[in-house]
Amino acid sequence: MVPIAEHGAFGRGPLHFADMLAMAQTAEATGCDAIWLADHFLFRPPVAPEGEEYGLWEAWTAAAALAQGTRTIQIGLLVTCLGWRNPGIVARMAETIDEISGGRFILGVGAGWHEPEYIAYGMPFDHRASRFDDAITIISGLLRDGRVTHEGQFFSAQDAISQPRGPRAGQGGPPILVGTGGERMLRLTARYADAWNTVWHSDPEATKAPIADLRAACKEVGRDPGTIVMTAGGNIELTGYTGSRGNTIKGGPAAIAERLGQFRALGFHHYVAGIDPCTPAAIEEFAATIALLDQTADQA
Repeated sequence: MVPIAEHGAFGRGPLHFADMLAMAQTAEATGCDAIWLADHFLFRPPVAPEGEEYGLWEAWTAAAALAQGTRTIQIGLLVTCLGWRNPGIVARMAETIDEISGGRFILGVGAGWHEPEYIAYGMPFDHRASRFDDAITIISGLLRDGRVTHEGQFFSAQDAISQPRGPRAGQGGPPILVGTGGERMLRLTARYADAWNTVWHSDPEATKAPIADLRAACKEVGRDPGTIVMTAGGNIELTGYTGSRGNTIKGGPAAIAERLGQFRALGFHHYVAGIDPCTPAAIEEFAATIALLDQTADQA
């Protein structure tokens, strides 16, 4: 997770784009598979720590800029809320960033949850799953087929097209990841997603129930659960821990790698690490954990 908020685990002063770029480039150089950006506008209590509200840089524009400043690492949103952007525009933005990045963009989507930002920016908070249903139907049609018609309750499209196409048009466009745990949302995940994410977990045992729920949703819609890439995420405590991220995995590289290996043993292919602190130096420290994970993967 690349810090994008003015209050977070960056660990020093204001957060500027130059800092985000330095962290992304360090992550790329040290063997991380992907960088992820949170898509929010603000956090207010009780979610915001210490009772202070704080804001965030805008994720989509930051992702596009980071795509130009990196060469090989994947770039994803964890996750963008489909309730507050027109789905046709989301599909076009996703296709465009995939083109800018040369096929490295991951479209992470969800239904949203932090009501204060909806209120602050005048966006509807009701019927979030239904809004997501309409939106993902349109987005999937545009990315998979390049054209869609859908008459929805909240979002509609009439013979909308997605042109020009990015580098992965033949594979259905950039992959769609859904971050969710709700029953209805899991059914939509099983129907439309390439990948699924569950967060924030430091204990792999806590993911067993969500995995079972995903498998049940796949069975209900007739999808082989093995065709969905399972991803998890959690917080990791490193030298200089700021306390901004709670419920952390602690210890040296070997202990952290062992814990992350337990997630892999459950079938997770990707772990989104919210490291604290998150600075270029901390990312370089975390590289030792990545190296150990790579070693055990080679031995498996």
